[in-house]
Parts: sequence; structure tokens; C-alpha cells
Amino acid sequence: MIEVKRKENESFDGLLRRFNKRIQQSRILQRLKEDRFYQKPLSDLKTKRRAAKKTELREKREYLKKIGRLNDITTIKK
Repeated sequence: MIEVKRKENESFDGLLRRFNKRIQQSRILQRLKEDRFYQKPLSDLKTKRRAAKKTELREKREYLKKIGRLNDITTIKK
């Protein structure tokens, strides 16, 4: 737990600034965010499949653009 005591003749803004600096140095918020947004690592096979699908869609989009069948607004569905 982080505790910051007010110094003599210190404004509230100064106290708050010191408190925020201590919080950042302790990395408490960063650890909380990491825990909150944790995602399990993907398996190698799943990662490779996603990369292949992404490449396939990119190539399809480039081909359709090249032959004039794809506007900038249109998107490709599966």
C-alpha cells in the first residue's frame, strides 16, 4: 500500500502529483491492467492458420482491386 504524507505548506496539487508519481513507480496500475486484459497465448497451429487466412484475404483484396471489382469502401466477407 502506498502512503504519501502532506508536507508543510504543500498544496493539494503537489500532494496529488507526488502520489501519482509513486503509483507509477510502483507499477501497480500496470500490473492491474495486465491482469485485467490477459489473453491466453495461442497455439502455434492457430497462429499459423490466422496468418495464412490474413494473407489469403490480402491477396484476394489486391486481386479484386487490380481488376477493378473492388471499391475502396467495399470489404471482403468470408
